[in-house]
Amino acid sequence: MPETPDVHYSFLGPAGTFTEAALAQVPQAKGLPWRAVNNVGEAFADVVSGRSVAAMIAIENSVDGGVSATQDALASVPNLRIIGEYLVPVNFVLVARPGIALEDVKIVNAHPVAYAQCRSWLEATLPRHGHIPSSSNVSAAAALFESGPADAAVAPPGIEKHHDLVVLARNIGDNPNAVTRFVLVGRTTVIPEPTGADKTSVIVELPEDRAGALLEMLEQFATRGVNLSLIQSRPIGDSLGRYRFVIDADGHILDERVADALLGLRRFSPKVIFLGSYPRADKQANVFTDRYDDGVFIEARDWLRGLLSGEPTA
Repeated sequence: MPETPDVHYSFLGPAGTFTEAALAQVPQAKGLPWRAVNNVGEAFADVVSGRSVAAMIAIENSVDGGVSATQDALASVPNLRIIGEYLVPVNFVLVARPGIALEDVKIVNAHPVAYAQCRSWLEATLPRHGHIPSSSNVSAAAALFESGPADAAVAPPGIEKHHDLVVLARNIGDNPNAVTRFVLVGRTTVIPEPTGADKTSVIVELPEDRAGALLEMLEQFATRGVNLSLIQSRPIGDSLGRYRFVIDADGHILDERVADALLGLRRFSPKVIFLGSYPRADKQANVFTDRYDDGVFIEARDWLRGLLSGEPTA
């Protein structure tokens, strides 16, 4: 029998990142090759080229909001779909090379986002410390073995399993409830069946910079009873005042209220990018009032069809 080609999954590496922890939650990825990449562009290039079937990417953090690099890439790379979402609790440890104690730390290596999430602890514990930005949480730890000035690094828990480092302090994050939301992105156009606990993601451009344009866009959802769990603006980049909006709506494209809202968006905006409908990571059922139930939309269409066909009304 011919061999089945390897199916790869890409993630923002190196090993030990929160992104790798998110990919570990994907049942389909277990036992298959994983490819560590350096940035979102490389991850999506893997998907577009077919090198990987999907890529795991951070898209939102409960403390810092949306990840702009991911949102901008989703807007610029065509034909990508979000297959699923995954939540990873985020906390950090302070690590150093063996032989360095906490009181020896003068300079800390840290990714800017991680540093911001640990700043209160660092300033209280190491009030005279300096900060060197790093490209990733794992890179911050790995850089301790280079000839740089850093004495310690802010890194993900478990980093000591990948590098010969000692943990000087655990749970140094300022917000114990911090969570990062990751999405698995592929090119499949197959839409999963609705579960009742779903999310639909789109990117919408405002048609023009005028008073009321944003309100008109939001009304497409509000008048159909669709709740938004994320709305974030990103500049389009072609001129000042031109924005696109990254939107997560509660519900599934096969829900009548969501489908009707998408139709309204398409009439309103010159460009709507559908990123997919997929199960919510928290599995919380979507909540809406009875007047936005599927049957209400179906009955309204039947009523209009009857009027157009000349059927007698009751």
